[in-house]
Amino acid sequence: MKKVAIQDAVGLRICHDITEIREGFKGVAFKRDTVIREEDIGHFLNIGKRHVFVWDDSIKELHEDDCARRMAAMADTPGAHYEGPAEGKMLLIADREGLFRVRRELLREINRIPDITICSLPDHYPVKKGDRLASMRIVPLVTPEEHILKAEALCKEVRLFELLPYQPLKTGVIITGSEICHGRIKDRFEPVIRAKLRSFPGEMLGVKLCDDDPDMIAGAAEFFISQGASLLIFTGGMSVDPDDVTPAAVRKLGAEILTHGMPAQPGNMTLLGYLDGIVILGVPGAAVSRPVTLLDVLLPQIFAGERFSIEDIRNLAEGGLCQMCARCHYPNCSFGRY
Repeated sequence: MKKVAIQDAVGLRICHDITEIREGFKGVAFKRDTVIREEDIGHFLNIGKRHVFVWDDSIKELHEDDCARRMAAMADTPGAHYEGPAEGKMLLIADREGLFRVRRELLREINRIPDITICSLPDHYPVKKGDRLASMRIVPLVTPEEHILKAEALCKEVRLFELLPYQPLKTGVIITGSEICHGRIKDRFEPVIRAKLRSFPGEMLGVKLCDDDPDMIAGAAEFFISQGASLLIFTGGMSVDPDDVTPAAVRKLGAEILTHGMPAQPGNMTLLGYLDGIVILGVPGAAVSRPVTLLDVLLPQIFAGERFSIEDIRNLAEGGLCQMCARCHYPNCSFGRY
């Protein structure tokens, strides 16, 4: 684009909307790409436009709206749609609930390209239908096309964003502890687990109360496995005391325990393992006393079909400390952001 005096702009196309403000009105007086006529000059002068920016076809530049559309096309995200452009921006909006994933290194690389800015929710963010996921625009009014071409090339083989839908899982819940099994105290885990699972699709196969007996606990798990369980949740007996036997029962099943203990609080003693594709989750007592624990961070990822690695678990450390706010704002907070 180039800046020219309005008297010299007749026959040229303006490269952005021209806003007019007068009594009772604020809006567009001349739309982008309008070809300026002789009779328009007085109108431009009346709204204070002695100079205008017009297209110079010899310069390979793209307008902000065109850039925004092309960036949206390069970051196509199934399960979400783009709105805009408005003020040069495109917004990515969720069409369903699910787990939002961001390829962080790719996002950083794209934002290193001059003039381009793309921002989003954090990786591993649980979202609802209608949530804003990402926004993108260029900073100036126009930018050389080579910048957009470079961004498009980076996204050619890999999706920048994904919105993973939650998968229906069959869940069995095993609650351990002699004091609960023999009715000495009332169990408080079941209503907590039921409430958490209601946020996800699937079926809760049932709840079994078990004594502090590895064989009994393993037997309850095997029953749920025979019913087609794809997720087993164990509660109680998750600390390192000698009489906390739940991890031993999980090993008795032949499961691979990825970790018992994670760098996050509350929920430090969480256990995670796998048995022939079945996810095994050991939930410590903090889930009863705190509104949000590591359980709330892990469940959306489990229902989205994510399989954890030990490196994923280590990465929980940054963002793994709950601030124990008087009023919980999860997930709109730092907890679980990694």
